[in-house]
Amino acid sequence: GKEVVIANAVIAILTIGGQQLFSFFTFSCPCHVGQNLIYGLAFLGVPALILLIVGYALNNQTWRLVMGKSSHFERETSSNWLLKCKLLCFVLCSITGRALVAPVTWLAVTLINGSYYICAVSEYVPVNYYGAAPNVTASERSRILATFPCRQLVPPELTRARDEVILLLRYQSQVAGWLLIAVVVITVFLSYCLASCFSPLSFLHFRYWNSYVHNEQELFDEATEQHSRLYAMQNVRKFFGFVPGSENVKEIRIPSLREWQAISGLAFLKRVDKEHYDYSLLHDWALKERASGKYLRIDEDP
Repeated sequence: GKEVVIANAVIAILTIGGQQLFSFFTFSCPCHVGQNLIYGLAFLGVPALILLIVGYALNNQTWRLVMGKSSHFERETSSNWLLKCKLLCFVLCSITGRALVAPVTWLAVTLINGSYYICAVSEYVPVNYYGAAPNVTASERSRILATFPCRQLVPPELTRARDEVILLLRYQSQVAGWLLIAVVVITVFLSYCLASCFSPLSFLHFRYWNSYVHNEQELFDEATEQHSRLYAMQNVRKFFGFVPGSENVKEIRIPSLREWQAISGLAFLKRVDKEHYDYSLLHDWALKERASGKYLRIDEDP
């Protein structure tokens, strides 16, 4: 849908901007043998991994999948089991596709930029691309190649060799970046094509189904907000003796010290029986205690 496309575009733009700022302010290749590869791969892969995890965590479908439970009233049959497996695979693919937007954007932009790749693999350039000082040892050659990402550390006589190596590595990095973009675009397109081919719904029916699910979720959220507010209002009324926003309040309840202590502090979701839970300490107090105690009459509206 349009909302998904817009959300993915916003995520991609934010990732590109974040990558540029991240590279400008934090990236500085150590230009040392053995450290370049670790440093470059860390800046290339770790942010992408973090973005992937964040993408999973911010998707409501992830938590719906994790917290969902099978109905006790539904008999487990082979057809139901097969349907659940198909649904699970579909949902996982959908979640993964959304979660991959940011990390793939990060990897593609980083590879097209080339700085991280150049830093990581500069010391591993084949010897035939290195045209100066052929009689040096392998360790000395690796040490010299490791300094190539840092122009100020390269001797003047190796400037031309350094420029050739940097151009070669930048070419490799940018080609890899564009190949990654091409593979992702083709994969997404083919996935949508296959999903459309195997869908049991026609085009207009599919649009109607999307509209229904969207409207149902909006109405459910509105009902949840109103229902929880009305339910909480009853417990607040029992504790204070009035409901916020009420007009012509005649009396208010003065809670005791023990009651204040009962609703203060921290608490987990508490199970009352097989079907019900206490959502908060105030909820627990309202279910167990009687609303007795001291009341104060209000003669005038404030």
